[in-house]
Order: sequence, then C-alpha cells, then structure tokens
Amino acid sequence: MAPSALADIYPIPVKHYSKATISLASVLHGPRDLRLETRAISDPAAHELQIAIKATGVCGSDVSYYNKFRNGDLQAVQPLSLGHESAGVVVAIGEAVTGFQIGERVALEVGVPCDNCRSCQRGRYNLCPGMRFRSSAKSFPHYQGTLQERINHPAKWCHKIPSHVTLESAALLEPLSVAIHATRRGSIEQGDTAIVFGAGTVGLLVAAMAKMSGATTVVIADIDSGRVNYALSNGFATKGYIVGARRNLHDTAEKLAVAKEVSADIMQIASLNDPDFEGADVTFDCTGKEICMQAGLYSTRPGGKLVMVGMGTPIQTLPMSASHLKEVDIIGIFRYANTYPTGIKILSSGALPSLDNMVTHRFKGLAAAKDAFEIAGKTVDKDGNLVIKVLIEA
Repeated sequence: MAPSALADIYPIPVKHYSKATISLASVLHGPRDLRLETRAISDPAAHELQIAIKATGVCGSDVSYYNKFRNGDLQAVQPLSLGHESAGVVVAIGEAVTGFQIGERVALEVGVPCDNCRSCQRGRYNLCPGMRFRSSAKSFPHYQGTLQERINHPAKWCHKIPSHVTLESAALLEPLSVAIHATRRGSIEQGDTAIVFGAGTVGLLVAAMAKMSGATTVVIADIDSGRVNYALSNGFATKGYIVGARRNLHDTAEKLAVAKEVSADIMQIASLNDPDFEGADVTFDCTGKEICMQAGLYSTRPGGKLVMVGMGTPIQTLPMSASHLKEVDIIGIFRYANTYPTGIKILSSGALPSLDNMVTHRFKGLAAAKDAFEIAGKTVDKDGNLVIKVLIEA
C-alpha cells in the first residue's frame, strides 16, 4: 500500500514547534530567597492567550509565601513565581481563540478549574478539587504566578476591561471578586447593618460592597487607626472602631471576656442609639483571627449571619452557644466564582471608591519585587505613610 494511503487510514498527528520567547520572571526558591530568572515561553496553545503582564497587586498570601515559603498548610516544594492579582495586554492568540485581538487589555482570573466535576457543573468552580490557582502551592507541579513578563493563560479566564478602567484597578478585580462573593454569600438586604473586622484591602472592599448591596450602616474595625480612618474618609464604611492593643491572653475564659468587650463597643457604635438594636444583620471576619470570630458571633443579631472571609488561625475556640441560641449562620467562603463580569461592571460604573487610590505603593519592574514584598508586609512604610495595596508594574 502506498504511504499516502496508509496516512489516510492512520493519520499521523502533527506537532507544531515554534521558537520559544524568553520571559523574565521573579522566582521564590525559599523563605525570602527571591531571584530574577529567565524562562522560555512557547506560543500560546490553541485555547490560550499570551499576556504581557502590566500590573500585579501583592496579596497577603504572597507575603506569607515570601516570608515562610508556605501559606497556612500549603508548603511550597519547588521554585514558585508569586502574584495572582493581575492585568495585562494580549500579545499572542491561540489558533482556536475567537473574540480577542492583539493589544486588548484584560484582567486575569487565575484559578483554572477542571470544568467537569460536580462543583464546576453547578457553577461553584471555586470548589473544584482539581483547581489550579496561580501562585499557590496547593497543586503540583505548582501553577506559576503572574510575576513574569509574559504568561500563557486560557482565554476563557481572561476578561476584557473597558478603556476607561485602568490596569491598576483591573488588577484589583481579584480582591474585589472576594468581596463580591462574600457579600453574595451574606445575602445583604436593603437597610441592613454590617460589621467588618479587618480594614486591609479585602476588608475595605467587603465594606464597600456591603454598602453597595444595601447596608445602610457599615462598621469597620481594625487595630490600625490609619486604616480605619482611611476607610471612613474614602467612603468605604459609615462607622469605624479601633480595636485597642491587648496583652497576650492564654486562658479561654479571658479571651472570650475580651471578645465580649470588643463586641459591646462595636455594637454600641453600630446601634446608632437604637434601644432595640440586637446586633449586625451580617458580620464579616476578614482577619482570620480567633478574637474577631468570637467577637463576630457576639455581635451578630439573632437569625443573622457571620461570614468567614479571612483565612488565618486554622484551629479556633468559638463560643458556639452564641450561634446555637441565636441561630446565627456561620458561612465560609473560598475565593470566588462568577464574579469578574460583575466586578468589571461595578468598576466601569464608578460606583465604588477609587481602587486606584487604594494603591499606596508602586514598584517598577520585576527586579523591585523584593522591595515590594518587604513593604507589603507592613501597615506603614519607613516614612510613616499608610500601606494599603502594593503594586508591581511592568
């Protein structure tokens, strides 16, 4: 039989080889061991886009990896590029991708689920057991983060941004998505009272989204007076509470007593002098700290909700009777799902306080990543200026 006839019966798969592009990357090899390296990047696969990363926000989980080479229970076991709050420009398009053009600006949704499991089929793809999330050590090989000059990313998870939305704001769509997901899970209604523990980036955005969702009183609490004042002066919250410094407590009864004191103070502020006030309709803990969860349970009204946003102390002692006797629902959230289109509409509308203004410190180029991580782990810089969000720009 002629070779051509054999080829018709047994098609030979053709592999397309292309010249790799060299891309600079910031790579973490161990605690505080950050190196600048070059990586070869191929052309995008059929359903991928190649993105030139232009802006990446530094997240608390990135800082944890930087300092300890781990985040909570997730231990990195190989070199890892950090970064997952990102936006950039399309520079190459896979052959099966439609609807994108070279030069378009996109925000990256960096969690890539399997699309086949039960969670994915039900639209809760953030719970996909096969999820790969950039800059996380959860999957192996680790899914490399966005602190690289270029990455190839599935086009499905690249979201076009309007021309009047900056790349900086687009990068912050990632923490905004956490806030959108949290407030959806909290089911806020018009006229509600919300309490938010933690005035970092996510806490500020949760407070802002609680207001947008209809809460007329939003109290934000933090140990840092600068952050609380920032939240109030920029319209993220309507009331603020500065949690006083406490000595280290080891006895559970003492801890709960302090949590009750904090709760009583916050509820007094939230009540607006209403004698019938019973507590917040929805409380959000964006710290992951045990005392905040405890105070949150005490501060939530009967039938209300306590939403766990921050992932901090993994094992906590909680006054569960405060949940049982008041039927307070304790709700967990993990990242987000189906939020980026909503977030883009919100950013485009200008309904939120300026996300650009949340960026207090900007660093130019991947070579400056180490300095960015050092600042991001602080609440104020060496000059006493407030640190909210640190951004690394191309």
